[in-house]
Amino acid sequence: MSLSIEEKKALVGEISTQLAGAQAVILADYRGLPVAGMTELRAKARQSGVYLRVLKNTLARRAVADTPFAGLAEHMVGPLAYGISADPVAVAKVLNDFAKANEAFVIKAGAMANYVMSAKDVTSLASMPSREQLIATLMATMQAPVAKLVRTMNEVPSGFVRAVAAVRDQKEKQAA
Repeated sequence: MSLSIEEKKALVGEISTQLAGAQAVILADYRGLPVAGMTELRAKARQSGVYLRVLKNTLARRAVADTPFAGLAEHMVGPLAYGISADPVAVAKVLNDFAKANEAFVIKAGAMANYVMSAKDVTSLASMPSREQLIATLMATMQAPVAKLVRTMNEVPSGFVRAVAAVRDQKEKQAA
């Protein structure tokens, strides 16, 4: 069943809205993938905040026209699933991990703002740490000097208290 003109315009508008807030778009061929596999992929994508959609390529080309992802238009051939996300590592990880587990699912290309990626580039992107991991590492790095300073400053009174306790113990020992 084909879509009416209004439905097509609404779909292009929805995709354009998703692309406006996106940092990455990845295209994957899903030929031969069973419905259960696609359902599983959609669930994983939803959990990771990835917008996953199967689209007609003509509608997708219209949606990416005049966006930083316009370079993807030449890769839009055949039945494709489109993964769109504000976190480029998340979309790459979800689709790459699924492609490793399902040989019928093949990543074709990807794009970040004004940069078209090959399937190999998408795999490299998927191996990067996630945004949350990078923030945690940065925070730990920023916190380390402060924590070390606090431990060092705390060592002075602690050393004094240990010295006083040693003198007290020595005097008690002499008195006994």
